Amino acid sequence: MKITFMEDTGADFAASLRIVLATIVLCGGLYPLCIFTFARIATPGSASGSLLRDRSGMVVGSRLIAQPFTRPGYFWPRPSAVKYNAEGAGGSNLSPAGPEVRQRAVQTVADYGADANRPLPADLAAASGSGLDPFITLRAALFQAPRVAAARGMTLAGVETVIRRQTTGQQIFSSGEGLVNVLVLNMELDAVKKNSSASRQ
Repeated sequence: MKITFMEDTGADFAASLRIVLATIVLCGGLYPLCIFTFARIATPGSASGSLLRDRSGMVVGSRLIAQPFTRPGYFWPRPSAVKYNAEGAGGSNLSPAGPEVRQRAVQTVADYGADANRPLPADLAAASGSGLDPFITLRAALFQAPRVAAARGMTLAGVETVIRRQTTGQQIFSSGEGLVNVLVLNMELDAVKKNSSASRQ
């Protein structure tokens, strides 16, 4: 009886080992490879991280991840509790009523030059849950348009035209307001400037 028990145990172990190895090969190898291959064929841009390149072919960022802009001639994204570090996406976990959040909001309002007559759009004062939201609302983009136009020596109407051209059909909740990708918008403005300089030469 004892020998039979040991033989049965050995057979069970061998069968379990085969199942584990088969699972690793199928779920950890073949399945991810099939999904990756399909994604590369069906949506090569998304599968590569939705990377954006300038005219020289250099990668300047991802369409899906916000990055900081501080110069007045560029549109600024939403605040980030993780300093736009994609390795540590997340919020600050601070209380909305806490002094730290209030101080940050007051500083943000001051940075944008907002006041009671020209209130700051909410998405420019509050960080997103991930801290990496690449979009701002159309209202937030139009709010920044005068500063960008003045810094770039462009007309306000010209900057607003670029904004509306880059506004997507995506909507934030049910407000009906379109969204603008900050990096794409800034790249478009740089392209407009380069085209204008080339045409004057």
